[in-house]
Amino acid sequence: MPSILHLLKADSAPHTLAAIERQSREPHTAVIVVLMPGTPAPTLPSGVTVYQLDEESTEGRVHYSDLLDLIFSSDQVVSW
Repeated sequence: MPSILHLLKADSAPHTLAAIERQSREPHTAVIVVLMPGTPAPTLPSGVTVYQLDEESTEGRVHYSDLLDLIFSSDQVVSW
């Protein structure tokens, strides 16, 4: 199953969410969004996995080392 990782900053382009939604409708595609520090959580389609980048790994949060794992295990990485 292909996976796409989106790294969102607070000042991400307006068309970012439309692109994520379009990709989330692709069959057999995992879409993951990591919110950079200071980025509010946008409304995303169901099925999209969302994490907040943080100093520690807890539920819904990933540490920088976890982010590296996500980057290297994803088929595509998009930084907005």
